[in-house]
Amino acid sequence: STLADTIDAEVFDAAPELNVVANYAVGYNNIDLVAARERGIVVTNTPGVLTDATADLTWALILGACRRLGEGDRLMREGRWTGWAPTQLLGADVAGATLGIVGLGRIGRAVARRAAGFGMGVLYTARHVAPEADPAWRMVPLAALLAESDIVSLHVPLTAETRHLIGARELSSMKPTAYLINTARGPVVDEAALAAALHARTIAGAGLDVYEQEPTLHPALLACENALLLPHLGSATTATRERMGRIAADNLLAVLEGRTPPNLVIG
Repeated sequence: STLADTIDAEVFDAAPELNVVANYAVGYNNIDLVAARERGIVVTNTPGVLTDATADLTWALILGACRRLGEGDRLMREGRWTGWAPTQLLGADVAGATLGIVGLGRIGRAVARRAAGFGMGVLYTARHVAPEADPAWRMVPLAALLAESDIVSLHVPLTAETRHLIGARELSSMKPTAYLINTARGPVVDEAALAAALHARTIAGAGLDVYEQEPTLHPALLACENALLLPHLGSATTATRERMGRIAADNLLAVLEGRTPPNLVIG
């Protein structure tokens, strides 16, 4: 199954001999884990393999949003560029800025490590102090991270607690020069509130790879020139997607052969 597939009680009841669901993703919010557990169905995922690809894509969004690359590309393709000008498409410096990481899991840590090359300070939020964190990174509450960061990058799973974690109140507490980056899950951000904040220049811009109602976008987002929008490309490299497929197959074979799968979610 992929993130686009809803695997719920209706699916389980239609497949009474189902033993295992191998999700082709690290996240599994598309699967009803309660219903799976009630029926004794094993659920697996593909963690780790997509960490670097997603972290790289996060940095593509950081640089693209801060340097207004989407706007520049449209200017060229639409034949509107009239030549160099000293105030044309002025963006934000990334080097030396403060990066806020919301959720210091595998991908969050990989994004934070890449910040060293830009001489950035790193703030992060987590439920507990992360032993894998670089001592130079500073753990702070979400409110402080939003207020102090120049770039806020989201890396939390989608749960009841993280749905709309970033809404109008949180956006209003960010710097007006700050950028929001989301390569986690779309519903972590209140898309309507984000579109309003971008339109009002409450924040400077955003880079998004995920959306609340994929593949549908909130229409107000499409009107925001200061939003860089990608079609869920986080793990989209040839090598990564091939490895994800092999891991999903290995998980399936393990269960069918009576072994514990390498990447067990429940079972």
